[in-house]
Amino acid sequence: MKIAYSQTLLITLFAISACGRLDHLGKPPSFTPTTESPEQVAMLWPGLPLHSQPQRSVDQASLWSAGQGSLLGDRRAIKKGDIMTVVIEIDEKAEISNDTARSRVGSESLGVPNLFGVPQRIDESLPAGASMADAVEIDSTSKTAGKGSVKRKEKLTLRVAATVVDVLPNGVLSISGSQELRVNFELRELLVSGFVRPEDISRQNEITYDKIASARVSYGGRGQITDVQQPRYGQQVLDTILPF
Repeated sequence: MKIAYSQTLLITLFAISACGRLDHLGKPPSFTPTTESPEQVAMLWPGLPLHSQPQRSVDQASLWSAGQGSLLGDRRAIKKGDIMTVVIEIDEKAEISNDTARSRVGSESLGVPNLFGVPQRIDESLPAGASMADAVEIDSTSKTAGKGSVKRKEKLTLRVAATVVDVLPNGVLSISGSQELRVNFELRELLVSGFVRPEDISRQNEITYDKIASARVSYGGRGQITDVQQPRYGQQVLDTILPF
């Protein structure tokens, strides 16, 4: 019974670990479904009207309407379901070098030549050459040296369309965007999310990544090439639990 249970558990673990790779076994990886995504839900949400009904009638009768669809209207994303362009241009370089050195020498000495005659009495029972005149003597030396260096360089240039998925009470827009590109048997994924202020959006309905609060940008992928570059699940588990 125990053997059958162990075999079943082992087969289940192998099946779970292989689920991610079976998606592109002998075929290109599948795209992530867009149905029921946060972007689609935000676009389907009707939202609140920008103006009351009387104001809307005035705008329709005017040649210079202030609506988003008019000639002179503000076409920037302002409400849930609107789309904007996120420009990601990262060109950063960091180089840090630290040297640390520390040295300390300490010495302690304690002698009890006369303590009510007790040392002399103890000396009589000690071996030849031993004395209580210098009862305790401690010497210590410590030395520490350290050196560290960090050098990083990152460069990434991307553009992705993001959708306003929510409008916070203070007017800040919560955005989320995704983009997938499949070339042969490799799927590249780009994800971006964060919070932006409407006034930081340009007249071209674009915003740079440095104006996005709590920005989360992910650029990766999945496919046959990615599978080869990553170690197997068993090796990752062993690297985690082995202490050497």
